[in-house]
Order: sequence, then C-alpha cells, then structure tokens
Amino acid sequence: MPPLTRARWLVVVGAAALVLAATMGAALFIGPAHLSLARALDATLHPNFDREILLAVRLPRVLLGALTGAALAAAGVAFQGLLRNALADPYVLGVSGGAALGGTAAIAAAAGLRALAAGGTIVGAALRALGPAGTGAFLAGPYALPLAAFAGAALSILVVHRVALAARGGALTILLVGAVFNAFAAAVITFVKSIVAAEKAQELLYWLMGTLAAGAPPLALGTAALLALTGIGALLLATPRLNWLALGPEAAAHLGVNVARTETFVFLAASLAVGATVALTGLISFVGLIVPHGLRLWLGPDHRLLLPAAALGGAAFLVACDAATRALFLWLATEPPVGVVTAFAGGPFFLWLLRRGATRYRLDAAA
Repeated sequence: MPPLTRARWLVVVGAAALVLAATMGAALFIGPAHLSLARALDATLHPNFDREILLAVRLPRVLLGALTGAALAAAGVAFQGLLRNALADPYVLGVSGGAALGGTAAIAAAAGLRALAAGGTIVGAALRALGPAGTGAFLAGPYALPLAAFAGAALSILVVHRVALAARGGALTILLVGAVFNAFAAAVITFVKSIVAAEKAQELLYWLMGTLAAGAPPLALGTAALLALTGIGALLLATPRLNWLALGPEAAAHLGVNVARTETFVFLAASLAVGATVALTGLISFVGLIVPHGLRLWLGPDHRLLLPAAALGGAAFLVACDAATRALFLWLATEPPVGVVTAFAGGPFFLWLLRRGATRYRLDAAA
C-alpha cells in the first residue's frame, strides 16, 4: 500500500467537503415552495415565511440527510474493510434491519402503553399513576428512539457475527446470516404493523421505507448527531487497524493487531452511527454500498483516506437524493420516500460499478 501523503489527504477530503457544502446549499432551495434568501434574511418582514421554511423545515431536513448519509457510508466502508467483501453494508448485514426493529419496538411499546393508560381499567389507572413512565412518553422521546435503534443494531450485528463464527464461515457466511436476520426482522416488523392501530401501522410503513420528510426536532436531531458522530469518529480512529485487517486476520495478528477487539470495536461503532440515524429516517438502502465501493475504485483501499471521503460523499449523495424527492413533487403531486430514490439510483449504478471494477476488486476475496 503506497504511503498516504498529507497533501493528497487534504485535497481529497477538502474537495469532498466542498461538494457536500455546495450540495447542502443547493438543497435548501429545492422544493415545491419557492424560497428567497433575500426575504429569509430580511429582518423587517413579520411574519417571515421564507425564514420559517428555511430554518424550521429545510435546514433540519438537510442536516438530517447529511448526517444519515455520512453514517451509512462510513459504516459501509468499515464493514467492507473488516470483512474484505464489497457487498457488505449496514443493510445487507442486518444492522439497518436490527436498528429498524429496535425503533419499531419502541414506537409500538409507546403506542401500546398510551392505549392502556387511556383506558378505564385498573391497569390504565395504575399506568397513569406512574406518570410519563406509565404512559410511554419516555419511549417516544428524543433519547429513547435512537438508543432503542442502536440496541437493535448492536444486537443484530452480535447475533450475525456469533452465528457466523459458530458456523466457522468467512465473510460470505456473515452476509448470508445477515440476509436471514433481515428476513427475521422484517417478519417481526410486519407482525407489529398487523397488531397496532391502522394510523400507527401507516406511520411505521412510511418510516420503514426511508424518509427525511418528517425532519427531526432539534433535541432529537442533536441526540442523533451526538451518537452518530461519536460512532463515525471511533471508526476514523480505527482506520489504521482496518488497513492491516484488510491483509487478513492472521497477517494482522502477526503485525500486532488485536483482531477480536478491533472487530468488536468497529462493529459497535458502526452500529452506534447507523442505529442513531435509522431511528429518525427508517431504512435507506444502497448508500452504504455504492458510495464506499465507487470511491474505493477511485481513491484506493487506504481507509485513512477512504473512510472520511466516503462519509462526506455519502452525506452529499443522500442530500442530493432527498432534494430530488422534493423536486419530483412538482410532477407527481406527492413526495416519494428518499429510500425509494436511493434504490432507483443505486441499483443501476452499482451494476455499472461491478462491470467497471470487476477486475480491480474481487467480491469473493474473503469467501
């Protein structure tokens, strides 16, 4: 692996940051409602609807998109490097499914407790006597949902990893176990949707399709940002060890890397980043797959450069896809979930990447 110069790191990461800044700036002004920056900054206008749209609607949504894209892409780089397989990403490995399962359980439990507390039974009276704890308010709060999604993500990756180790399989086995766990999580989520009220089931369905339309309250967005950025920061610290692990576990161990500890650290850090964002956006596919894979073909396999570039690139990609959903409103009179747009954009692009990079990056390297 050629040495990474400081100048190259600064140029690549700086260029990616500029692309992200330009994408976020443009996305603020895309949507069915025309927005004027001059009117938004005019302090003499009361009420100032342009400022309300900019600060209360568009800006939180753009920030959430950037945060989610960065978390998914960074986790994708980490999983692909750890497993030495370009098909590994949070969605395929079951991390996103586990996070969605944890978030769904929290939402369903909050709805169930509210329904019981509203009843006239002895149980309802007892729950009301407990205050917010009995009515499930804490489960729908800004802290509970990201933490529940993180717990689901961590549990999923723990199950997938342990089962694969018990089967004594390689990366391909982990991918297969992840697919099975995704199917299990989808079945449980479908069961939950079938037993909750119709309006709650519709809310869960829209959330699971992956959307940024709901935005996020400042406290919820701040909580998710703290957790996700902590996870991404931890992954950045692990990039030198990921470079050694790319040589294989045996070679990395000979070079002094504690393989088991590094794997656990990376899995938990990626689960923290993914779980915190999935709690607010639902399932968004392909970001953690095509962005790292495409940048690896361009930048090479050095994780010290690849991971920060992918985080910034994933943020720009998801912000652009979300802006496209708002632009589609003008033709469709409805706004599709951003998860649908990433799937439409990501599927063909990933096939093109496979064709272009088939001789440069073997998908079955660790199988």
